[in-house]
Amino acid sequence: MNVPQDLRYTEEHEWIKVDGDEVTIGITDFAQSELGDIVFMEFPEIGQQVSQSESFGSIEAVKAVEEVFAPVSGEVVAINTELEDDFQIVNSDPYGAGWMIKIKISAPAELDALMTPEVYTERIAE
Repeated sequence: MNVPQDLRYTEEHEWIKVDGDEVTIGITDFAQSELGDIVFMEFPEIGQQVSQSESFGSIEAVKAVEEVFAPVSGEVVAINTELEDDFQIVNSDPYGAGWMIKIKISAPAELDALMTPEVYTERIAE
């Protein structure tokens, strides 16, 4: 499984990339492989407030429907509208073009609760 070293991870298999007070969020390579082909996604609205560990949307795939959880609290500032036309971008490029939302962080200390690449790699190996 691909686990980029410049990201942080959640127990629910979301990844987060920090860029100042803004973060980009998506699901991991492990998560997309477990789900199979993604056929539909539901996102929050721009401007919506999300809270750490709470659902901000869902992913419907051939194998299951799963909720997606916010790794940190904050305001949604961008949504990847490219996914609306081709949900399978998440399957082919989960860490690049398959990003889902961007959040302006309201509680930076929440980043400390996220897993390092090493810890996440151990978790998915179990």
